[in-house]
Amino acid sequence: MARDGDMVLADPGASVVPKKKARSWILMDCTGQGTILDVDKYTIMQRVHIHARDLRILDPLLSYPSTILGRDKAIVLNLEHIKAIITAEEVLLRDPTDENVIPVVEELQRRLPPLNAILKGQSNGKEFPEVGEEDESPFEFRALEVALEAICSFLAARTTELETAAYPALDELTSKISSRNLDRVRKLKSAMTRLTARVQKVRDELAQLLDDDDDMADLYLSRKLAGASSPVSVSGPANWFTASPTIGSKISRASRASMATVRGDENDVEELEMLLEAYFMQIDGTLNKLTTLREYIDDTEDYINIQLDNHRNQLIQLELFLSSGSVCLSLYALVTGIFGMNIPYTWNDDHGYTFKWVVIVAGTTSAVLFLLIIFYARYKGLVGS
Repeated sequence: MARDGDMVLADPGASVVPKKKARSWILMDCTGQGTILDVDKYTIMQRVHIHARDLRILDPLLSYPSTILGRDKAIVLNLEHIKAIITAEEVLLRDPTDENVIPVVEELQRRLPPLNAILKGQSNGKEFPEVGEEDESPFEFRALEVALEAICSFLAARTTELETAAYPALDELTSKISSRNLDRVRKLKSAMTRLTARVQKVRDELAQLLDDDDDMADLYLSRKLAGASSPVSVSGPANWFTASPTIGSKISRASRASMATVRGDENDVEELEMLLEAYFMQIDGTLNKLTTLREYIDDTEDYINIQLDNHRNQLIQLELFLSSGSVCLSLYALVTGIFGMNIPYTWNDDHGYTFKWVVIVAGTTSAVLFLLIIFYARYKGLVGS
């Protein structure tokens, strides 16, 4: 049997016909069992009943912002490296061998009810297995929580790493301005800008969901599945319903019945709202850390600019002193040039006496002129006192 993605011959005389390109997915059912799938996108679309445009959001070759979309029978989740399709009964996670996705798979296996717990519940003659209070939420919310927790923890860890590298580099730059330190801070600032944009996208998506009750209601897959299978009474107190079983397995029926319970009121989104608010606060805290780091970088840049302005002012003062000295020396050189000309002077009979007074008067005049220029510059505030 040919695997997906292999070359298959239609007949001996025909050309080689390539099959559709397969992608690697891991299928996690409600018992926590994982199965690696190498299937093409059309198989995925038929399995979870989504459109091609929704599946295109999960394509790693295309740049799509962080997205959480509720469809009739699935939740399309694109959060950084976590690209998943969640239904009321299973989770399809893309690229399960990725080093950042492996912890998500392990956490899904830990959070979802293990198979032996279900079998134990059935062996005791119970219709549903005993589960803890944290296991009472619908299956899709449990899977969504794992994804949100993973992405929030991932971004928080990247932020902590950036803070650990940035603050010492900024302090070193303030103590010593050098090309090496400036280049180091420049790279850290670029990394911070990219990370801030990623965190902002996740935060904006959660904020958009929290602002729209209809969008949150679309994520209640178990409720919609229960409403499609049996009528729901909304006149009495809140009722809990189970998701209707698919072909199969008694174990899956027991697991879905316990994990995918939903309220009868279709307008009640309090459970999901509390879930999203918790991770919204976490990602908002991460964004606040990055904002604080950005402010620290901006303050450091302002301090560096002040230092550079001060050095520039010192150079300007030095240039003023040198220019003033050059003007005064040029006057002294002018006298030298005049007396160096071959012109007879009637008062130049006593060479020694005249030369002495010319040197003294010219030098004194130049020095006084230099002091007057410096005094005027200080009086006008052009140089420091």
